[in-house]
Amino acid sequence: MKKSLLLFLALCAPALAQKFPGLALTPPMGWNSWNTFANNINEAVVRETADAMVANGMRDAGYIYIVIDDAWERKTRDEKGNLVADPEKFPSGMKALGDYLHAKGFKFGIHSCAGTKTCSGYPGGRGHEFQDALSYASWGVDYLKYDWCEHGTADARETYKTMRDALYTAGRPVVFSLCEWGQNKPWEWATDIGHLWRTTGDIYDSYDGRKSWEMGWKRILDLQYTLVDSNGPDGLGKFAGPGHWNDPDMLEVGNEGLTFAESRAHFSLWCIIAAPLIAGNDLRHMKPEVHAILTNKELLAIDQDALGKQGFRQLADPTKHIEVWAKELSNKEWAVCALNTSATAEDITVEWKRLWPIEGEYQVRDIWAKKAVGDTTKPYTARVDSHDVLLFKLTPIKK
Repeated sequence: MKKSLLLFLALCAPALAQKFPGLALTPPMGWNSWNTFANNINEAVVRETADAMVANGMRDAGYIYIVIDDAWERKTRDEKGNLVADPEKFPSGMKALGDYLHAKGFKFGIHSCAGTKTCSGYPGGRGHEFQDALSYASWGVDYLKYDWCEHGTADARETYKTMRDALYTAGRPVVFSLCEWGQNKPWEWATDIGHLWRTTGDIYDSYDGRKSWEMGWKRILDLQYTLVDSNGPDGLGKFAGPGHWNDPDMLEVGNEGLTFAESRAHFSLWCIIAAPLIAGNDLRHMKPEVHAILTNKELLAIDQDALGKQGFRQLADPTKHIEVWAKELSNKEWAVCALNTSATAEDITVEWKRLWPIEGEYQVRDIWAKKAVGDTTKPYTARVDSHDVLLFKLTPIKK
């Protein structure tokens, strides 16, 4: 890449600077390699995963972004400073892989980092933003996950703006995912920079565990409510909406650290909080019950509801081992999720009259049971396994 061209692109960027409009109007859905494969990703795995997602219906259910995470690149840039795919892991190169995914009906996603190196020690994007953006465009990249390792004293907002400007200048529409871990409160400044932004450290396949910077999904869920003080009932929700989403990290549904109940609850609550649904399990070898979770049409419709409201915690009663979260939907409907926080099975009662601001009377459908269960004139009680949920859709009763 000639330095004169890169300088020209950089000088033009301020006049062109914006994120691509019209993308991610609902939370992005897809698959990312990291949670299962970490650094051991390769071309064969990506192609096999794409093939599996076509065969098992996940693509048609809406999981269209296939994102290759860290460690796809060679350890050094080439003599012109360009990123190069590891020739052993990706012998066909990124352009050919992108073409393969596009031919299968997917969008192509890739990972890089805002620092000098990625979290796994590969070349980062700092100082190469416009050069890298041109490479991504030439490969057909549709989604960029941009991490935050080795950033030194860099200002997060300005650093991510630079990459946004580079992507826009390169001219290929890209969903821009800011993986900044919530360290600089991106929800306060990232709406005009990216389409989604991480709110916390990394997830791992645990209910509420903690190790180093990684957290179980329940800890991350609680942070979506508590990261913002004095913000009413919806925590981070006021910052989310069509084209700009809070990202509590990828899904651990189906991974070995979670029980079936915990996987189901994890997925249910990610849909309630309008989270991006980026699967992280091995989709080539998936149990039928896990597939049934990830492809539940009624639940996906809650996550993808066009109103774009992020759900919020309405009730937390530790004495009764219950939390209730709710999400406002289109057509004056609501989704309500009741979580059993106990280590044992419990009888859980949902008292509809306590769920402000839900007012009026509604018909109630149990989504996981796939049946109507009455209306909101009377409380609803059911036996719920440890760390499992009841999930309802409420439809107004017309009078």
